[in-house]
Amino acid sequence: MSHLSRRQFLEESMLTAAAAAAVGGTPLATFAQVEKQSTSPNEKLAIATIGVNGQGSAHLQEFTKRKDVDLVAICDADSRVGNRKCEEVERRTGRRPKYVQDLRELFDDKSINCISTATPNHWHALVAIWAMQAGKDVYVEKPVSHNVSEGRRIVQVARKLGRICQTGTQCRSMKGTIDAIEYMQAGKIGEVNLARGLCYKRRPSIGSRKEVKVPDSVDYNLWTGPAPLKPSYRNGDKGPIHYDWHWFWDYGNGDLGNQGIHQMDIARWGLGVDTVSPAVLSYGGRFGYKDAGETANTQVIIHDYGPKTLVFEVRGLVTDKLKGAGVGVIFEGTDGYVVLTAYDEGAAFDKNGQEIERFTGGSYGHHFANFIKAVRSRKHDDLNADILQGHLSSALCHTGNISYRLGEETSLEEVKARLSTAKSADKNLETLERTIAHLKDNDVEINGQTRLRLGPRLEMDPQTETFASNSDANAMLTRDYRAPFVVPTADKV
Repeated sequence: MSHLSRRQFLEESMLTAAAAAAVGGTPLATFAQVEKQSTSPNEKLAIATIGVNGQGSAHLQEFTKRKDVDLVAICDADSRVGNRKCEEVERRTGRRPKYVQDLRELFDDKSINCISTATPNHWHALVAIWAMQAGKDVYVEKPVSHNVSEGRRIVQVARKLGRICQTGTQCRSMKGTIDAIEYMQAGKIGEVNLARGLCYKRRPSIGSRKEVKVPDSVDYNLWTGPAPLKPSYRNGDKGPIHYDWHWFWDYGNGDLGNQGIHQMDIARWGLGVDTVSPAVLSYGGRFGYKDAGETANTQVIIHDYGPKTLVFEVRGLVTDKLKGAGVGVIFEGTDGYVVLTAYDEGAAFDKNGQEIERFTGGSYGHHFANFIKAVRSRKHDDLNADILQGHLSSALCHTGNISYRLGEETSLEEVKARLSTAKSADKNLETLERTIAHLKDNDVEINGQTRLRLGPRLEMDPQTETFASNSDANAMLTRDYRAPFVVPTADKV
């Protein structure tokens, strides 16, 4: 690993101090008025949660804390997981939710008002659409879709039916992040034309490719849903079903669509851009080991918004932080920069690296409270993370992956040549050099034998959300669905 410069040391030290102060300080009380939650049985919302082994557990925690919500059902394709979570809720609350294995039973239940879902990515859109078509409001985890077309379909269904659909990008309800964005957009660090999202998150090998037996407790047909029904090759220490699907294209979107969607969303939000990007290019690879995984563990995505640029970096190998951030966002302004180092905290610096402002505060529960507020008001504008925002940010992950997947292994000289002719060539080359150095630190030499996969620069019409003159790229905006698990086309919404 490279040594920290004095400036990097100061930045990391100040941000660490800010985090410590946040932990030891007074509880956040000024972010929002204390909620007045009704305890009347007639005013309680009946909620069911689908997909509860990972992030869905947080949904259960937050909804069971509330007085104005009844968690009436839990659904998971794995009956062992679903029943275990029902037991946990019963121990905590004294009431056991109903366990359901087939999510379609929940949509047919007219007593259920809302659905929250944290299934694997390939199910997100269909759960949201089917639930809203059944008259229910939805809290859908990030990314809201597995591909670009799905995200737009969810938005169309929500608007057509007047349903409330919240995206699980909880940073939009965090005081620290909100304050940082407002500070920056008020011009406090000058003009900001570059946002850099970071997903520096260690991801070890998941093991060699081999067919793995699906647990008897899993209805694999339901788990697979819209994806092709094929043998399971998901290995690793987190089991064949419950996490490693992230690294296979049929079900996940790599760390860009796993952790990175949070930082992609903040970066787009801070830049103030409200469409998909007019152009995107990506390069990277899966380096450091050979395993069953398909997605990149090292990737750079460049979204070109004309005067503004959004750069995203994924690093799954051991790495140093950048300006104090590992999983975070950096906004570069003409008079300074803002570094967000967590979901709810960060700091602003002047051009000399001296801290000038700190941002902190927030709670995961605020995002769920915001969802309930909008369900009661029936105004999607009350949502901090309306489905449209979730779609646009998820789409930036998907188009970045499309460029990467259409790429070819390319010599380093050619990669440099391509990047040097693009806008912001100096910053593009600086990012490339840091990426090459990072790989070298992990004993990966980019040379004649080990090459980067370089994707094409894809031009997109932000209004139609389609690529110009590239049929291969346009084909990847959707997928072939396995009946009956079919996301409707635009004319069927």
